[in-house]
Amino acid sequence: MKDTITKKAAFVAGIIRENPVFVSLLGMCPTLATTKSVESAIGMGILVILVLIGSNVLISLLRNIIPGEVKIPCYIVVIATFVTIVKMLTQAFVPALYSSLGVFISLIVVNCIILGRAEAFASKHGPVASLMDAIGTGIGYTIALCIVAFIREFLGTGALSFGVYFPIGRAFFLHIFPEKYALSIFVQSAGGFLSLGLVLAVMACYKNIKDDKKAAAEKARIEELKKKKAEELARKKAEEEAKKASEVVEEKPAAPAEEKPAEAPVLKPEVKEAI
Repeated sequence: MKDTITKKAAFVAGIIRENPVFVSLLGMCPTLATTKSVESAIGMGILVILVLIGSNVLISLLRNIIPGEVKIPCYIVVIATFVTIVKMLTQAFVPALYSSLGVFISLIVVNCIILGRAEAFASKHGPVASLMDAIGTGIGYTIALCIVAFIREFLGTGALSFGVYFPIGRAFFLHIFPEKYALSIFVQSAGGFLSLGLVLAVMACYKNIKDDKKAAAEKARIEELKKKKAEELARKKAEEEAKKASEVVEEKPAAPAEEKPAEAPVLKPEVKEAI
């Protein structure tokens, strides 16, 4: 049961509580450079998920064999191996995505997210839990990329494109508003910082509101406890006073009965005897 909870927690943590981009602020370089379109963000996320799965599982299997003195170089070798495999597969089957991402595919080797999960989780847990951690972290990273990419592409071009990088047939565009009203700065380098800052600001605002509500609820709970405690103390005090009053009444001696004044003797008139 404990192992099942650990796997579930490892999967969920990377998506929400320990999101690598919005919480840990890791992998900022590819986040800002590969989010000009939602499709390229999805492609980058898939590649990171594949590398995470391969490196996490293999490092977890070798965690008891790799010496502690050389563990970081060994982790980098493992990660670089999977990055090379993913890079070659991308170049062979998705050349448009390979050309779009360019050098950032190779830079996955030094991505803090990959090395961080290898050091913090895979080297300390079993392969199944490490697999769940890799999938959860990869999904959380992909979601973060897609959110930033959606803001940039939506505000920067006024449309969303699909089929440009993935070979799904014919490319098509979903126009949301005319391009002349688009803010081209969002598809430039500065747009990545603006979009990411906007998302982080919204998240911080939501967190502050949530913390304020929690603090207000805690304060109300404390005040309610104080009120109940005061009422209980008042009730106990009243009971003690009533008890003391009853004891005083019981201990007080009864007042002596009033003596009636003695009645004066009635003098009967003397009757003279007849002579």
